[in-house]
Amino acid sequence: MPLSPEIIADTARRLHEAEKTRIRIGQISKANPDMTMADGYAIQQAWLDLKLAEGRRIVGRKIGLTSRAMQMNSQIDEPDYGALLDDMVFAEGTPIPTARFINPLIEVELAFILSRPLQGPNVTIFDVLAATAWVAPALEIIDLRVDPVDPETKSMMKALDTISDNAACAGYVVGGNPVRVDDVDLRWVGAILSKNGVVEETGLAAGVLNHPATGIAWLANKLSAHGHRLEADQVIMCGSFTRPIFAKAGDVFHADYGPLGSFSAVFC
Repeated sequence: MPLSPEIIADTARRLHEAEKTRIRIGQISKANPDMTMADGYAIQQAWLDLKLAEGRRIVGRKIGLTSRAMQMNSQIDEPDYGALLDDMVFAEGTPIPTARFINPLIEVELAFILSRPLQGPNVTIFDVLAATAWVAPALEIIDLRVDPVDPETKSMMKALDTISDNAACAGYVVGGNPVRVDDVDLRWVGAILSKNGVVEETGLAAGVLNHPATGIAWLANKLSAHGHRLEADQVIMCGSFTRPIFAKAGDVFHADYGPLGSFSAVFC
């Protein structure tokens, strides 16, 4: 049985407050053991409605859990998604206030900037490439508003918790050298992520569902079932191809994408 509208609304409100107070809430899946993926997205939408009511704007979408290893770890067989809001954007070189987050992490990604809408169903990777104006290097800031480990049972949070929590999205930075989709083989785009001068992660974009545009096609088709589409000029974060790295005040991250340029993210 789906979660009641009251539970959905209350959970969304508590997530909203957790972001403001920077105090995590208990695992949603533990409190609602029969919840489904649809319930998780219903909570996410209710949270998003609260944001929109406060004057926020949707400027894009993010896709998560795109690697096979992460899907197996989360016990799901497809990615998840969340919304990018206008107050999540951090300009390249602008100090990022660590106090805004609970315990932020950085992930290496590619950002697709659309030139026209993508409306499912039946969107293919070729439709995505044809609708993409630019692809740019990006870093996503993720932050969990739900306890990752239950203090009593020590059980790990589930994908349902992350879905409810806007796929853990908290911010993003786009930088480097944007390119057209036919300028490079996107599968072979690589990145070196350094933290305070030490290389922490390297990876190839092929780690994202074999091609970074694959997840965007999946997202366009997924959203169509809920009456939504990907809009022109939106930024779509295609999913990480490195593990997340914790960030704290004073940390300087440098992301080197080779031919696609490099840029830094500084936490203050």
